[in-house]
Amino acid sequence: MSSKSRARLYLMSAPSGAGKTSLVRQLVAENPRLTVSISYTTRPRRASEQHGRDYFFTSEQEFARMVTEGRFLEYARVFDHHYGTGREQVEQSLAAGIDVLLEIDWQGARQVRAAMPDAISIFILPPSRAELERRLRGRRTDSDTVIERRLRDAEADMSHWDEFDYIVVNDNFDHALGQLKAIIAGDSHGAHPDRAELKPLMRELLIP
Repeated sequence: MSSKSRARLYLMSAPSGAGKTSLVRQLVAENPRLTVSISYTTRPRRASEQHGRDYFFTSEQEFARMVTEGRFLEYARVFDHHYGTGREQVEQSLAAGIDVLLEIDWQGARQVRAAMPDAISIFILPPSRAELERRLRGRRTDSDTVIERRLRDAEADMSHWDEFDYIVVNDNFDHALGQLKAIIAGDSHGAHPDRAELKPLMRELLIP
């Protein structure tokens, strides 16, 4: 297992329903040297969410001003709302020797890789289309119409899987978490995107 001499930036993407958020929470809880960058969003705050903990909730006008001032490392429009990563927050954490993890969509990951080529990118996949739909419906927070849209968008997101450095399939939570820990530790051979078992899974997830 290799050691790291400097702080690193990790980009983690996944289709909605793949279980990324739960994995990130546990990963950060077990690693005091890793922090999650809190994104800005124009999305309305849900009842269970707190400003400054889950997101920095802001208006469309304020978000546009921050874009103009170059204060985002990346930003994108997702599900009719804007999301962005504050540049200063990430740079300060890295300078302090703290690894930073961004929960980010593939568009944002592409922007960050262009700005910071040393960033390490990870894509989380569901084990099947059926399990992805089961997880989305199990949330009981969205209407059938929204779920159908999320499933279509999930397929579009997953079509970009091969742009990422590492692929983790969230079939078993503990196993997926173990793979993420290995990536952070620098021992990531088991999560390379060219491994043979990914081919049949991708054929099933990306049905023409």
